[in-house]
Amino acid sequence: MSQFADIFASRPVLADGAMGTVLYARGVFINRCYDELNLSDPSLILSIHEEYLQAGAEILESNTFGANRFRLGRHGLADQVNEINGAGVRIARQAVERLKEKQAGEAWVAGAVGPLGVRLEPLGKTGLDEARAAFAEQIAALAAAGVDLLSIETMPALNEAREALAAARETAPELPVLVMVTVDDDGNCLDGSSPAHAAALLTEWGAGAIGVNCSTGPTTVLTAIEAMRAATTLPLAAMPNAGLPRAVEGRNIYLCSPEYMASFARKAIQAGVQIVGGCCGTTPNHIRAMRSAMRDLDARARVEVTGEAPELTTETPPVPLGARSRIGALLAEGSFVTMVEIVPPRGIDCAKEIEGSRLLASLGVHAINVPDSPRATARMSAESLCIQIQQHTTMETVLHYTCRDRNLLRIQSDLLGASSIGLRNILCMTGDPTKLGNYPDATAVFDVDSIGLVNIVRRLNHGLDIGANAIGASTNFTIGVAANPGVPDIEQELRRFAFKVEAGAEYAITQPVFDLRLLESFLKRIEEYRIPVIAGIWPLVSLRNAEYLKNDLRTSMPEEIMLRMAQAETPEAAQREGILIAQEMLEAVRPFVQGVQVSAPFGRYTAAAEVIASVLPKTATE
Repeated sequence: MSQFADIFASRPVLADGAMGTVLYARGVFINRCYDELNLSDPSLILSIHEEYLQAGAEILESNTFGANRFRLGRHGLADQVNEINGAGVRIARQAVERLKEKQAGEAWVAGAVGPLGVRLEPLGKTGLDEARAAFAEQIAALAAAGVDLLSIETMPALNEAREALAAARETAPELPVLVMVTVDDDGNCLDGSSPAHAAALLTEWGAGAIGVNCSTGPTTVLTAIEAMRAATTLPLAAMPNAGLPRAVEGRNIYLCSPEYMASFARKAIQAGVQIVGGCCGTTPNHIRAMRSAMRDLDARARVEVTGEAPELTTETPPVPLGARSRIGALLAEGSFVTMVEIVPPRGIDCAKEIEGSRLLASLGVHAINVPDSPRATARMSAESLCIQIQQHTTMETVLHYTCRDRNLLRIQSDLLGASSIGLRNILCMTGDPTKLGNYPDATAVFDVDSIGLVNIVRRLNHGLDIGANAIGASTNFTIGVAANPGVPDIEQELRRFAFKVEAGAEYAITQPVFDLRLLESFLKRIEEYRIPVIAGIWPLVSLRNAEYLKNDLRTSMPEEIMLRMAQAETPEAAQREGILIAQEMLEAVRPFVQGVQVSAPFGRYTAAAEVIASVLPKTATE
């Protein structure tokens, strides 16, 4: 541990990520005792440890988070505390030794000690002495197996943390002890204690390092850590969840991207954190991105302190926004942008779409926006339609690109290919869940969400892949994102929009706007991180179409508009009323936004042209 202490004193250290998340992703059901896998499937646990080491982790936590008498007892394993903890340490140690044999670096094994999973007195029937004895039993097994340090983590209350720390000091006084609490949305421990109060007490009780793990995600953990920093001089650790889980395809998926966790790592280190890592939802991909961020910080620090030239891969910055694409030029000069959305066909014949693009180009529309399998339906690829439109017309295209169907390798390959064939505008989307489409049983990937995708595109724009390897040139994409001013959870939408801007978004396109008040409110609330906003406009074609948008897609639809569509006596009258409403909405939003995107429901391109006519060049429409 003296060698570890030397490194720890001189630079931040990277811990691993979640074990349970990766086990679940590999098909191990949550009703299994994950700690028992140390005995029944050690090769599986070993492979996960090795993945984290390959990703750059320097601290491996043993697969023993729940290996205490109380939690194991739920699976009838209370009498195997020694065996399970000992096996967990040996497996982690084996992974570290293999790393050394390859001369690929060094790492340390931390004995993971989680909460007991029972209520302690005075709120529960388990006595403090019983809790301390249970912790001591597990810690003794970890120490006997040869851990380098102890990681007491996810402590929900300070009284439980105190008993675990006391057990460590009594049972294994020679081992360094890291103690981490978990906090709620308000940044307080689950027993109501503030982070500063927790830091002061844990310092007084003899912890070697303290911190925050798990919790509701990086932002909350960072806020709590900043409060702790002011109350202690001990080394700090921060290992958040990858955000809150989101139900996708009937499974809880953590959607914080590796790039967002990398951004967190940079901010945490700049706030004084010495150990960073991940908890629930983090994977080797997240740890790899965090390692890359730490290397970048280390190189910059060496330049600032010693003047030493950094050993960084050469970047190739993009050309200015105005030189990347027609859309980029319009945005850079502040011109009003016009787009029309054309959905790819279900088959292989896109003659209608190309002809519609040719018509719109002749009228002066600036670009065609092409969705990527909207509503999770199987259609011609958006990339194919984009390139065919550009080959056969004078129109520039905006490629919607979703994370749903591609892993990190495919995302980078697709984007490199898109740049090489002349696609210059990317709209970064998370993608609709497959259960919404015509193949509800199809699998979804979601390696990253739209925030992570923006980060990837920004790196490619700087001539680097996500591993910081040079690709030789900038992809020079103009980076767009989606925004929804009418979403029910507007606070979450605003947070995500801010993250998208921070990641590198250069403009946004909104979902269809029917309620001007929502758009005005959204624009006002994003003033501090405002980028050009293009408003979505949808010409309704019938009352049923309006009902679908309102009830199925949860689009905010004022009753006045519903009434106007209901009063249309014929299909032709309904279509005419829909165009009129869209024209009115375009004129209403025009003073507040930098452009409009008009949809063409059911391939009605002439209707889209009619809606957008008022903002097209007069020479083109006369």
